[in-house]
Amino acid sequence: MKLETLAIHCGNIVTDSEKPVVQPIALSTTFIHQPDSMIYSRANNPNRAALEKLLAALEMGEDAAAFSSGNAAGVSVFQALEPGSHIIAPDDMYHGLKKGILTLFAGVLEASFVDMTDLKAVENAFQPNTKLVWIETPSNPLLKITDISAVAQMAKKRNVIVACDNTFATPVFQNPLNLGADIVMHSSTKFFGGHSDILGGALVTKVKDAFWEKVKNVQTTGGAVPSPMDCYYLCRSIKTLPYRMKGHAEHAMVLANFLSQYEGVEKVFYPGFKEHPGHEIATKQMTGFGGILSFQVKGDAAKADLVISKLKYFTNATSLGGVESLIERRAASEGPDTLTPQNLIRVSVGLEHLDDLLEDLDQALK
Repeated sequence: MKLETLAIHCGNIVTDSEKPVVQPIALSTTFIHQPDSMIYSRANNPNRAALEKLLAALEMGEDAAAFSSGNAAGVSVFQALEPGSHIIAPDDMYHGLKKGILTLFAGVLEASFVDMTDLKAVENAFQPNTKLVWIETPSNPLLKITDISAVAQMAKKRNVIVACDNTFATPVFQNPLNLGADIVMHSSTKFFGGHSDILGGALVTKVKDAFWEKVKNVQTTGGAVPSPMDCYYLCRSIKTLPYRMKGHAEHAMVLANFLSQYEGVEKVFYPGFKEHPGHEIATKQMTGFGGILSFQVKGDAAKADLVISKLKYFTNATSLGGVESLIERRAASEGPDTLTPQNLIRVSVGLEHLDDLLEDLDQALK
């Protein structure tokens, strides 16, 4: 099956005797004991089984694990590492997961945060106890592009696991497992959910090896799993993912071009631009450039806040990937230790009519 067909059919596992077209929601927390059956919903559930089957198929992996949030998914990978392990991660890593490494695993794990676009810096960061390389591409919020294949080759020489946060690209535009990654991570809250009303996270593995079994143990024993309702709605939302992503990317390119020509804009970050430093790599490993862009206004944080306050169709809110356009001054959300420029605005480009979005940006920037 092609991607669009997989998205619609692969997550629809019907066991009900009436054979409904859409899989019912199984809210039961426990199941009657019988051979090879489910036992308890923390360990497994029909809706979660359907979601995980769908996620694995979309990312071309052998198995998947669904979680209650993107952070829960990412943290489970760190938790599966042996104490004393060293992690190489991006210097502009999503701040929630970076905070997890620095606070939840302080004194347990070591980490080096480097510019992942600089392959020499990545190579120099490897240590004898390095066990994991964490990639995030495109990155949040500067849309940096990491060469997945090149970094994976470095890691493989040292028998180091490679995990890639694929939230911005989704499997519609990028398949990290085919580029050398061992595990793919998603905040399924974002484009998978697509409507800003589901919290979730996911991991997909290329092979079911010993490390993956540790991750699955964290999932089931730790219990940070999504509800049957969340799994049901994610399967429903993913049915439209391929077409939504095409719309998001089309709109993002138009808005990025518009902003790049605007006098009040200092810089635009979007990998679809030929001028973007990661454009060549993005073209090689992606089939589309996604629905997220960032730009810096000419001025300070107050000027950026003023622009945002004048917008009508862009909602000033954290998160991304919904059908509605969301916008925020990212540094304000990341806190005092942020490395993000204070005048940078991140945009999750929605599926409203392009003319409305362009007119709205125009009047706000004026």
